[in-house]
Amino acid sequence: MSDEMIAHAPTLLCVDDEPNILSSLRRLFRAKGYRVLTAESGKVGLQLLESEAVDLVISDMRMPEMDGAQFLAQVRQRWPGVIRLLLTGYADVQSILEAINCGEIYRYITKPWDEHDILLQVRHALERRALEQDKLRLERLTLQQNADLKSLNATLEAKVEARTAQLKRSHDDVLAANAKLKSNFITTIKVFSGMIEMRGSHMSGHARRVADLARNLAIQMGLDAKATQEIFIAGLLLDIGKIGLSDELLALASTQMSGDQLGLFRKHPLRAEQLLMALEDLRGAAGILRAQMERFDGAGFPDARVGLAIPLGARILALAADYDNLQIGAMVQRRLHPEEARALIYDSSGKRYDPAVVAAFRQLMSDEAPRSHPSEVTLLAGELEPGMVLASDLISRDGLMLLAAEHVLDAAVIQQVLDFETKSGGRLSVRVRRPKEA
Repeated sequence: MSDEMIAHAPTLLCVDDEPNILSSLRRLFRAKGYRVLTAESGKVGLQLLESEAVDLVISDMRMPEMDGAQFLAQVRQRWPGVIRLLLTGYADVQSILEAINCGEIYRYITKPWDEHDILLQVRHALERRALEQDKLRLERLTLQQNADLKSLNATLEAKVEARTAQLKRSHDDVLAANAKLKSNFITTIKVFSGMIEMRGSHMSGHARRVADLARNLAIQMGLDAKATQEIFIAGLLLDIGKIGLSDELLALASTQMSGDQLGLFRKHPLRAEQLLMALEDLRGAAGILRAQMERFDGAGFPDARVGLAIPLGARILALAADYDNLQIGAMVQRRLHPEEARALIYDSSGKRYDPAVVAAFRQLMSDEAPRSHPSEVTLLAGELEPGMVLASDLISRDGLMLLAAEHVLDAAVIQQVLDFETKSGGRLSVRVRRPKEA
């Protein structure tokens, strides 16, 4: 085995006062690629742990001066991340219980051992340790992302206060500054939404499409601007609760998931609410995300709410999300055509979906082409001119947002768009308004 392979192999520490036992363990585990350290007493074992990074300890129970229970208790106290196994040749239940209570051992193995069994126990213990470390890493990542969101929100609030203090001489200027900050907040949410969607190929653009449809449904149903905004933000953050889920699970349609996988997947609405509740400006969206998987007939989760007890924003978001999920293969194994997806939604009125939301959706789908401002035109990047204003978000072919709507173009930004086209090898269509209409 090369030095590089040994350096990356898991390290085991075997502690036993019998040299022949240590030799047998060393020979057994080294043959399987492990790095093996040995100690003939608990005292020597503790000294090794002070200088070596160890993943797993196997200790004999009966040793002079310091027995296995005492040794493993010290290991648990000083190096809690090290997996602990007890090796005993005695049917001493009290000693085993002491090791379990004081050393919190993972398993105990009797002598003489079965080589296949002890190798399997060690492998399972190391796999469990790796899973626990990965879980801790994901939890730290989630906490950091939550902290970043808090910091971002605090920064935005500070900007609002600073700008308001500067522009008190003009009420119009104060309104303009506040509107700019709100626009920046939405742009930030869109960017964060795009980062979440980088987890899977079929997710590209999913949250933005859901958010746009949910916002249009809210407008169709006559909701006020604040409620419509909360629904739109909830749509953009639709998948934030899936951050901790594995790529393999996210790649499955819900109909392909096993019972355990489905149970894990169904926790993401609660996780989304937990991640956002610390941000006061996002608590409305957090409540919508918690209830996004509820059903109108009460068969949903996590709270099994029925009918109008489900927040209206969540009833709207559920339909919008399912409509897109059906078309990208996230609910069933086959991607459905839009008309097939609409038929399923119409058929589920009163069961999965609120009949009032379905009616608004049916009306929205029956309308002709979306209305646009007469001054809006679609141009290629080479036709852009300084002063033009983006009429809609500029999206790359991969579904990433490059520029937010209402951005005023200048020569430098236009050159960046042209450079992006050159590097990506594809052309962009840009929806803009002329300067005189901005």
